[in-house]
Amino acid sequence: MRQIREILRLYHEQHYSLRMISRSLAMSHVAVKKVVDRAQAAGYTWPLDPECTDAVLDQALYPHPQGRPLKRPEPDWSTIHHELQRKEVTLALLWLEYKQQWPDGYQYTQFCAHYEHWAQALDVVLRHHHTPGDKMFVDYAGVTVPIHDAITGGEFPAQVFVATLGASNYTFVEVQPDQSLASWIQGHVHAVEAFQGVPLAVVPDNLRSGVAHPDRYEPVLTVTYQEWAHHYHTTILPARVRKPRDKSAVEIHVKIVEQHVLGPLRHQTFFSLAEANTAVQALVDQLNRRPFQKMPGSRRTRWEQEERPALQALPAQRYEFAEWRHARVHIDYHIEVLGSYYSVPYTLVQAVVDVRMTATLVEIFYDQERVASHLRASRPQMWMTDPHHRPAHHQAVLDWTPDRFHAWAGQFGPATTHVIDQILATPVYPEDSYRRCLGILQGLGRRYGSAAVEAAAVRAVDSRVFSYRGIKHLCEQAATEQAPPASNEAEVSPGNIRGAQYYDQPGQALPKGDETPS
Repeated sequence: MRQIREILRLYHEQHYSLRMISRSLAMSHVAVKKVVDRAQAAGYTWPLDPECTDAVLDQALYPHPQGRPLKRPEPDWSTIHHELQRKEVTLALLWLEYKQQWPDGYQYTQFCAHYEHWAQALDVVLRHHHTPGDKMFVDYAGVTVPIHDAITGGEFPAQVFVATLGASNYTFVEVQPDQSLASWIQGHVHAVEAFQGVPLAVVPDNLRSGVAHPDRYEPVLTVTYQEWAHHYHTTILPARVRKPRDKSAVEIHVKIVEQHVLGPLRHQTFFSLAEANTAVQALVDQLNRRPFQKMPGSRRTRWEQEERPALQALPAQRYEFAEWRHARVHIDYHIEVLGSYYSVPYTLVQAVVDVRMTATLVEIFYDQERVASHLRASRPQMWMTDPHHRPAHHQAVLDWTPDRFHAWAGQFGPATTHVIDQILATPVYPEDSYRRCLGILQGLGRRYGSAAVEAAAVRAVDSRVFSYRGIKHLCEQAATEQAPPASNEAEVSPGNIRGAQYYDQPGQALPKGDETPS
C-alpha cells in the first residue's frame, strides 16, 4: 500500500514521468501505469482523503470478486510432507494434485514457499528427507552402561550400539561388551533382523573396526565389514571425517537414546549384558511407539507402513562372523594361526596367504582363490593336516609309528631310548612329537654322532630335560668343552704381513697406496 501511495504522490505532486517513478521505486513502468490508471478510474486524486485507509484503497483499486475468499485454501502440509518421502513423488506433482482440487489455490512458487515455511517449524529429527529403504545410520553412543560383577564387585563400561532408518527414524539399540569388530558386526546383523529387511546403504562413522583407512573419496573398509555388506547386498558409505551432518539422523537419535533410554536407567544396576538389553529394549519400544508431536503417526507406524515394505529381503542365512588374518607358509607347508597349525599345498611354501576364521572353520586363500579348508582347532598346538597337501616323497612320514622311533633310538643307547619314549608320551599332536624325535635321531645324530647324542641323553635324563632343544643344547655344550684350546700366538699369513725384511731390500717398489711424499 505504501508503494501505491508513493506512486500517486510522485505522479501528482512531483509530476514525475512513469519511467522516472519506476526507476525511483525499482518497479516496472507497466506496473506503475496500472496503478495510476486504476486510481484515475476509481476517481482518486492527490492528496488522498485522510479517511482513505489502506484496506479501502486496496479494495477500490483491486476489487475482489464476490464470493471469493481473500485467503487461499491451505493444503494439508503434514500429508504433503508424508507423501514426499516416496521415491516417485515430487513437490510439483503434489502441487498439480492440489490445484486440481483447489483451482483458486496457491500458484507453484507460493506453494513451495509455504511448504518450506511449514517444514522449518518441524522437529529437526523429522526435517530430513530420506527415501524409505534407502539408508541405515549406525554409531555408538557416547554414554556407556556399567555392568557389575556380582562375584568380584568390579564393573566394566558396556557400549551402546544405535542404528536408525533414515525415512521412518525407527531405532534399534543394543548393549555390547566393547567396540570390537565382532561386536560391530553383531550389531549390524541384529539391526537388519530387527528392521526385518536390509537398506540399500549403511552410513557408519569412521570406527576403526569398520573403516581401516578413512578417506573422503575412497575409504578402505576392513575385509570383514566389506564381506558383511556383500552378504546382505548393501553398500557401506562411511561419513566424512569430522562431518557429523553426513550422519545427522543417527547423531540426533543417539542423543534421543541417551536422554529417553539410558537416562531413565542411570540408577539401575545391571549384572549382565542380557539384563541390560532387556531393560533397554523395553524403553526403545516405547520410543518407537511414541506419537510424533507435529506429524501424524510414530516411528513404528512409519516403519510398518513405508519403510519395511521398501527394505530388501534378508538373505536365507545369517552372516557368520569371520576374522581375516595374514600368515606365511612354513617350510613344513603349514601355517600357524592362534597357536595351531593348518596345512596348505606344499607348493605354497614361503608364500603369504589370507586366512578366514569362523567359529568352526578355517579357510586359506592365495591370490583370492581358496586353497585349503580345515575344521578350526579346538585348542592350541593342534595340527590340522590334509594328506593331499604333502609332496609324494613326504608320504613316507605317515609310516612313522612310536615303535619305529623306539627301535631307532635303541641304536643310540638306553638314555636316548628313554628320552624318545618320554617325548612320544607327551600329550601333543602325534606329528609334533615325530618332528622332535626326528630332530634328535636324524638331525643331531648326523651332526654330532650317536655317541654324543647318547651322552647328552644321559645328562638330560639326570636333569629330566626331555625335549629336542634341551638335547641340542647339551650336544653343543659338550662339543664346545671337547674343542682344543686356542693358541696364544696368532697364526700370521705371510701373504698379508710383509715383515721388516721386506723394506730392507734395495730397489723394492712400494705397492700402490703405500707411497709417501719425499
